[in-house]
Amino acid sequence: MQKKYTSLGLMSGTSGDGVDASIIISNGIDQYEVIKDKFFEYDSILFKEYHSLKEKIFNSLDLKKLSKEISNLERKITLFHAKIINELVKKRDENILIGFHGQTIYHNSKEKISRQIGDAKLLNQLTKKKIVFNFRKNDLLNGGEGAPLVPIFHQLISSQNKIDLPVCFLNIGGISNATIVKQFSNPKEIFSKDIGPGNCLIDEWVRKNSVRKFDNEGKLAALGKKNEIIFEQAQDLYSNRIDKDKASFDINDFDISFSRGLSLEDGAMTLTEFTASIIGESLLTLIKDQKDLKEILICGGGRKNKILIKAINKIIPENINLKLIDEYGVKGDFVESQAFAYIAIRTYKNLPTSFPSTTSCKTPTVGGEIIEN
Repeated sequence: MQKKYTSLGLMSGTSGDGVDASIIISNGIDQYEVIKDKFFEYDSILFKEYHSLKEKIFNSLDLKKLSKEISNLERKITLFHAKIINELVKKRDENILIGFHGQTIYHNSKEKISRQIGDAKLLNQLTKKKIVFNFRKNDLLNGGEGAPLVPIFHQLISSQNKIDLPVCFLNIGGISNATIVKQFSNPKEIFSKDIGPGNCLIDEWVRKNSVRKFDNEGKLAALGKKNEIIFEQAQDLYSNRIDKDKASFDINDFDISFSRGLSLEDGAMTLTEFTASIIGESLLTLIKDQKDLKEILICGGGRKNKILIKAINKIIPENINLKLIDEYGVKGDFVESQAFAYIAIRTYKNLPTSFPSTTSCKTPTVGGEIIEN
């Protein structure tokens, strides 16, 4: 019988609004049990600091230029994570693993750089817990894209919930990515890639044109109209991009400049339709050879945007059911935090976390570094 580990996964996605935290118990292979899920929201100052810094970083030179600002924010984000750990983890749980993803500020697989801010050594000192971190580095060094890393957990969700295969998982975070699971236990039968923007364009538009952080359930877009001319121009520009089919994206790969001049609501609707068109068309390409695929399961914050989901659904063939992963009893907001708790266990056991079919790495790769107590 495989030994089971308790692990706390901490995931702060590209939306930069806070940290999803999940405690699971798992053997790191074919079983997991969720103990607790909780969201910890950044205060308005930390939220603004992250987004204003992220918007200044377009290349690796910017990382050097802004090193002081990055260090200051890194300390604040690390302290924020330490408070979460100290709240959720009892002192007697000294053997718990902490899967510490950190907050992404720059990702470029060509340069083999994926920079997440968060000081693992300081976190270890503050919490006296084993910290597993820097999950993307080994994959990048082994020829991979460094993302997506969650597909191995999508496979586990499929087997544990006895989901009919093949199945497609659509994660709509800041960036959208999709995973196709064809077998329950063979990692060679998982295929995944980033497929385009998720919430990033809509979030940025709403942040810059209102006091809101995002378009809650698509309510702003519902009040607006799609600007057909701007929508078609944006589609043409995107279809002519050389890098539109690359396997991993950063949110700075996309911008909202084409929607300048629109009202808040019309801009939200136009960007929502534009995002849906990229996701929908990418999904069609990804699933075209999966004749037996019947379901696309949506997770991540974007699944709550009703206008976005409705627009994607119009593009998907009628014989494929687009449904929320929550219908299987899996909390769609916490798939990634649960995943990084699971990935931390796999790293601790020296088991691979990414594969040639998920990140294009040369061989199955163990991701992450470990700081022991």
